[in-house]
Amino acid sequence: MNKAQQHRSYYLYEQHLTQLTLQGKRPATIDADSRALRRITHQMDKSPDTLTTEDLKWYFTHTFKIQSYN
Repeated sequence: MNKAQQHRSYYLYEQHLTQLTLQGKRPATIDADSRALRRITHQMDKSPDTLTTEDLKWYFTHTFKIQSYN
């Protein structure tokens, strides 16, 4: 990601945390959701708002395959 995309991704991440907090989610839920979001955006090297359905299908299929071999 370039600097602008990184900035946008960070902004969206912070908004995500705020929304989960305002919804009254438990700290463990917020932690798990935020870790998943960071993992996906890091693996795909994309801002969350640019991820497509195909990106997510690939990510979850790839993750499932790796975990099933371990």
